[in-house]
Amino acid sequence: MLVSLDIRNIALIEALELSFEPGLNVLTGETGAGKSILLDALGFALGRKTRRDLLRSGSEEGRVEAVFTLPADHPAMALLEEVGLPLGGEIVLRRLTSSAGPSRAFVNDMRVSAETLQRLGEVLVEVHGQHDDRGLLNAKAHRPLLDAAAGLVPDVALIRNHWSRRETCRRDLDQAQADLARASEDAEYLRFAVEELHRLAPESGEADKLDAERRLIQAAAKITEELDRARQDLSADGAEGAMATALSRLTHAAERAGEEAGARLEAPIAALDRAMAELSDAQAGLSGVLDALHFDPGRLEAVEERLFALRGLARKHQVQPDDLIELTTELAARLDGIDAGGDRIAALELDLAEAERAYDSAAAKLTEARHAAAESLDKAVTAELAPLKMETARFRTEITPHTPGAEGTDRVSFTAAINPGSPAGPIDRIASGGELSRFLLALKVCLAGGGERVMVFDEIDRGVGGATATAVGRRLAKLSEQAQVLVVTHSPQVAAEGAHHWRIAKSIDQGITRTDVRSLAPDQRIDEIARMLAGETLTEEARSAAKSLMDMAG
Repeated sequence: MLVSLDIRNIALIEALELSFEPGLNVLTGETGAGKSILLDALGFALGRKTRRDLLRSGSEEGRVEAVFTLPADHPAMALLEEVGLPLGGEIVLRRLTSSAGPSRAFVNDMRVSAETLQRLGEVLVEVHGQHDDRGLLNAKAHRPLLDAAAGLVPDVALIRNHWSRRETCRRDLDQAQADLARASEDAEYLRFAVEELHRLAPESGEADKLDAERRLIQAAAKITEELDRARQDLSADGAEGAMATALSRLTHAAERAGEEAGARLEAPIAALDRAMAELSDAQAGLSGVLDALHFDPGRLEAVEERLFALRGLARKHQVQPDDLIELTTELAARLDGIDAGGDRIAALELDLAEAERAYDSAAAKLTEARHAAAESLDKAVTAELAPLKMETARFRTEITPHTPGAEGTDRVSFTAAINPGSPAGPIDRIASGGELSRFLLALKVCLAGGGERVMVFDEIDRGVGGATATAVGRRLAKLSEQAQVLVVTHSPQVAAEGAHHWRIAKSIDQGITRTDVRSLAPDQRIDEIARMLAGETLTEEARSAAKSLMDMAG
């Protein structure tokens, strides 16, 4: 509910603090006292468009602050969470206007955009009047209003889920068909590429191994010739033969020499023996190296051919040679996807058909429930119109087919026929100002669903009086049992129904005009209602009539 309204330097209001109560809050005052200014100030705090001259003359800055208390399940809570504002049981809307620039808006002391303030204002307060362009006269709101009044919100949530699944299935099918169409264009290329890769059959790390082997073969080819010459130099035709000849000659010489000379030759002979043994080891080691470096001349050609094939295919696909295995798997999977694409699309088509059947079935049930709810609402609103002196008027909820969507397949419109035999049409085009106000009140009484929003009625009783005004007041009081209601009225019958009463007055002090609002005690209420009955001259008869009205209302 609206707890308080603090206004500073707005139009004729210099400084005003109002504290509101639950139930029916009545605001009265003479014409021109400033009732419209009060509502303009509230609308300003709610983010609505207001008159340009809202700032009080001579002021640098004007401010309006509205404080609301909210239950945990109020729609405003979800909106606060959506825009990242702090949650709590109280919400403070503050809007500033200045002569220096555009207005600024704050919610719970955090700066917000004008759009966010307006969205919050729309879920917090409904303003109804003869020129109401929101709420009940907004054709877009008729369907959700009917659903809420008939308790069909869970059914709408269900249809929304069916719609979401249907749209998801449709998007999946469209995407699969598009993917298959694109993939099919590449099918011939994929088949050739996969076949080429399979034919080459690359192995992990194969390119590095082949490169290392090629380098070894090339190195071996360069040194083998030198090693073979070295082996020849150490053979019997080379060093081995020379050393063997020398050893033979020394041995023979030692045998022919005397004992003393023979003894001297023992050391050279022993050295040659050792040298022969080392030469033999060198020959054996060199032979081992040559055997290790031995290669098939055709192997180099085969290695280079394989390596060049791997590198060439890698360049072709713009990958590294080691990535060819993964590429083979990927391209083969894409090819399999093309081959299996028809089956997947067939499965998705079945899913979509099933989702459409579920949606159509739920939508048909919802349409049937809406027709039943519309019939009940029509009877209830028409019954409410009779006490409001509109006995011949008829209210009708028209339900017509609409493009399928998240809330079903129905368009809902509230229509009215004022006179017998006249065609029904949109309420705001059929009804006059006073009739429109009473239609809105009758509708609101029948559609009230728990008081999520504060309701403001701006002179909704204009053009009616007597028993009709009494009926209007009683229905406003009935409505206030479910939600906080603020009503600006000139009708004493309506004012008498109020649980709380404020008087709006205008004064002039030293040439400066001010608007003030004062809460009225019970005795003051009697005088105010008497004034509304008899004018400025209060008589005991007027007071007695006012007290009688209040007693009947109480």
